[in-house]
Amino acid sequence: MFDIFFEKVYSRPLENEPYFFAFPLKKGELTDINRIYITDADGSRMPIQAKPTALWEDGSIKWAFVRSAADLPANKSVLYRCGTDGEGSTPAQGFADGRTIKTDGLDIVLSTEKNKLFDRFLYRGIPVEISAPRLTTKDGSWEIQTDTWTTAESGPICHIAEGKGRIFTENRSADIKLTLTFYADKPWFELACNIINTTDESIDINALAVNIDIRADRFMTAASNYKTRYNESSSEPVYLEIDAKYLQYESNEHNPEVFYGTFFGDCTNADCGVCATVFQAQQNFPKAMEASKTGLKVMLVPDGKSIVLKSGMARQQKILVHLHPSDMDKQDINHRSTAYQMPARPTLSPDVFRRAGVFENIFTDKKIPEQEIFLTGKADEHGRCYGMLNWGDCPDGGYTLQGRGGGRLVWTNNEYDFPHACVLMYARTGIRRYMDYALVAARHQIDVDICHYSKDPLIMGGQYEHCEGHVDAKKVVCSHQWVEGLLDCWHLSGDREFFDAAVGIGHNVQRLLEQPIFQKSGQANARETGWALRTLCALYRETGDKQWLEKCDRIVGHFREWEEEYGLWLAPYTDNTAIRVVFMIAIAVCSLMRYYRLDPKSDVRGMMLRAVDDLVENARLDNGLFYYKELPSLKRLGNNPIILEALTYAYELTGDTEYLKVGMPTFEYIHGTAASILSGMNKREAEDALICGGSGTKGFAQVMVPFCVFYTAAAKEGLL
Repeated sequence: MFDIFFEKVYSRPLENEPYFFAFPLKKGELTDINRIYITDADGSRMPIQAKPTALWEDGSIKWAFVRSAADLPANKSVLYRCGTDGEGSTPAQGFADGRTIKTDGLDIVLSTEKNKLFDRFLYRGIPVEISAPRLTTKDGSWEIQTDTWTTAESGPICHIAEGKGRIFTENRSADIKLTLTFYADKPWFELACNIINTTDESIDINALAVNIDIRADRFMTAASNYKTRYNESSSEPVYLEIDAKYLQYESNEHNPEVFYGTFFGDCTNADCGVCATVFQAQQNFPKAMEASKTGLKVMLVPDGKSIVLKSGMARQQKILVHLHPSDMDKQDINHRSTAYQMPARPTLSPDVFRRAGVFENIFTDKKIPEQEIFLTGKADEHGRCYGMLNWGDCPDGGYTLQGRGGGRLVWTNNEYDFPHACVLMYARTGIRRYMDYALVAARHQIDVDICHYSKDPLIMGGQYEHCEGHVDAKKVVCSHQWVEGLLDCWHLSGDREFFDAAVGIGHNVQRLLEQPIFQKSGQANARETGWALRTLCALYRETGDKQWLEKCDRIVGHFREWEEEYGLWLAPYTDNTAIRVVFMIAIAVCSLMRYYRLDPKSDVRGMMLRAVDDLVENARLDNGLFYYKELPSLKRLGNNPIILEALTYAYELTGDTEYLKVGMPTFEYIHGTAASILSGMNKREAEDALICGGSGTKGFAQVMVPFCVFYTAAAKEGLL
């Protein structure tokens, strides 16, 4: 058994509070998901809803995703326990059947009629009208049609219904996905609305709203980041809007991926009340809420604003709708709203992740305070950018200053896999905020950075390279697509969209590798096929599907031919040069190591060691650091830490500590140069974002794995 830890958060209790968590298992440890059980602090068994999200090659469960509910007292931490040796049982039945949901006073039937969300919506027998999302552009109002509702997940804890359909005018039609999550014995549900621009032109959103019609005697809007500010009335409408100016002049000290504040509206009459909370409204501005005698208008894009959803983009926005008795105190309404913004999210001990062996070797028995402080600082220093299309991403200061965006901000677009780095940080520390970082960044990645629609198969399903406007360069390449963080977030959240996005990237990489440039050795740099190999190996480890290995074998053969022809993995640079690029060769070595672990062939081992030995001999400066690139104009100090990972793998393959000793100057240099290129920047508006100071997410993403695997090995050998 292992602990499920709920840290102390709220000063009011939460009873029977839904939560979820995920954990990996060793190969062969568990084959029946129904053997998982949870006990509370008194040892009583709790109801659960569980599913496997990955299997080992022998069919045993690799990752388990579990839902349950907990009683969380005020101002206290709580420890529950999870076991995997239960007797097994038939899963308990849920509280929903297809499109019909009945729970705690709610009696609901989902609709497939045009412009309708519900065929029936009753709260304690009282009808409430909740509209489907209403989209307005310069072309006028769009209609919505949910063609199908399917059950994504159902059991004794929650029921998730997914509606797929179209949002359209007379001349245009885009896709929409609605996800409704209901909880057992709870009078609230979450509505997630995701518009996917499957048209050839941008959709310039001038308004996007959900209306809740209810006759109200009293009503209010409210927002907080510290103390909640209420705007109450029983006569005139009350309106609250979040925009860049609002945020620019509001002080906030939270890590906003975990919590910024809340933002809600409420209407109440003699029979009942209804509250609507927009999830992370400030982070996803602009947002607005209007409450009046006729009900609530929840504005995911306020009237008259402009959000440009470019072709191929998507963006999910979420609302919690809470039905409640008419005499509920506003502080209790606020408590539910705020708990939605910062939900119960338990954490697990690093030992749970370490013993399963599903991650890189990032766990060390000898934790050194200076190194731990460095990693914490790198993880937390990244900049935050508010804005509906920007939240979860950050500009890269280096690329922007180089002018790659033509004077505009260059967005990082998840370079070096920030979500994966954050999940690894969560796994090795058990600190919740790193999981929140990962989920926010991965959500942005699958909505904005991945192409959901294109007539070009070399772009469709791929992740755009860092560029202005997130997508404006329209460039998708093998070397800037990552899936490990998406797969991590599928396991940790249970949301299959992350898995589907990773598979879509894999198919895009397969198509890219058919281009002529990849058919002849030495035509592309080692980074291109190196990152492709890492992506495809990750998908094979995840699925066991041999289609991913086919291209892996070809890439490895390509590296063999490249070495035979050139003697080295030299990269074409100027028209008349082919040079060593240390970080690109290191990427290739690190990806080959992942392939080698799947199929330990001796010639792959030899290729890796020859590449590392060449860099050790020929790519170092007199001060012990590796240079950036092998040209007189570029032989400056190399600051990409991935060479540390390559050196560590050479040590693992040979047991020779000299590889670690060679890496010590780089390790110490990176440790001592943690300052952010954008640190000290004031909050400022730029394009459609509000930018807060800090480095791009690339800074931590490229450090985490190389630094940790080297740190683990060097500490083991007594070099630290």
